[in-house]
Amino acid sequence: MKITIMGTGSWGTALAQVLADNHQDVLLYGINPEQIRDINENHRNTAFFETPINENLRATDDISCVKDADIVLLAVPSQAIESVVVSLKQYLTHPVIVINVAKGFHPVTHERLSEIVCRNMDEHLLTDVVSLIGPSHAEEVILRLLTAVNAVCIHEESAKIVQNLFANDYFRVYTNTDEIGAEIGVSVKNVMAIASGILHGLGQGDNARAALMTRGLAEMTRYGVSRGGRQSTFLGLDGVGDLIVTCTSFHSRNFMAGYAIGKADSAEEFLRTNKKTVEGIAASKVLYEESKKNHISMPITEQVYKILYEGKIPSQAIHELMLRDLKPETI
Repeated sequence: MKITIMGTGSWGTALAQVLADNHQDVLLYGINPEQIRDINENHRNTAFFETPINENLRATDDISCVKDADIVLLAVPSQAIESVVVSLKQYLTHPVIVINVAKGFHPVTHERLSEIVCRNMDEHLLTDVVSLIGPSHAEEVILRLLTAVNAVCIHEESAKIVQNLFANDYFRVYTNTDEIGAEIGVSVKNVMAIASGILHGLGQGDNARAALMTRGLAEMTRYGVSRGGRQSTFLGLDGVGDLIVTCTSFHSRNFMAGYAIGKADSAEEFLRTNKKTVEGIAASKVLYEESKKNHISMPITEQVYKILYEGKIPSQAIHELMLRDLKPETI
């Protein structure tokens, strides 16, 4: 099979290397000429990694390359998914499997990302949508450190195709048919990672972050099940697995965003100066609005939203969470 990866960023490059290591026919598409030249001539992508990459990797700035693809992998931020799908479909000549690796929601319609792909892709050009998601940092995958993720699709046959393409001795791939639960889990965890970073920035310790992750998992499960996800999904790679890695790692942009906000005890400067994609910022707004509309209790998400969008002081938000009405521990 021929695979085209849309995006020469860190995650697109790392996943391209997994495929190249597996002797798959893979091509990276990007818009940054320096990155493309670096990949083709130097076998590196020094904008993101110091380490050399598989010498068989190739990149191009010609989007028409998708016409030859059997699989198109979207390695772009969640807010770009819609525009990229609209752009690429005019070059497709036959049905393809679309793999999405981003995590989030549509900022206006609040759709999950697979729903965005399906809505914008002509039916005769789309074989299926598979999400390749789970606890994974590009910085570790590029070094071929052990990683496990899920290929998620309502049709298990399509998930198995993606599983077999990517699986090897350092990159293990499971399948999951709970599209709703998995996509929600990996999106909610970004909000919790911001909260975890805030705690760390405020000088709190392991006890606080353990509590945060546990109660964050409760919020994730409560919300996901209410939207049609399976409870078991949130105890797997796309739930607690992704929650752990994102809430504890300095590789995580969401955690680092929260850390900067916590250190300043304010989100103002970070939001004014940040130029990186932090998926949890937009996700917190979607989840806050949906939880209010559907009467779902998500107190951590609510406080993160108020810090990011209403200028609430982070230390005050934490104080209020700790002094909520006492109750039994429940999901």
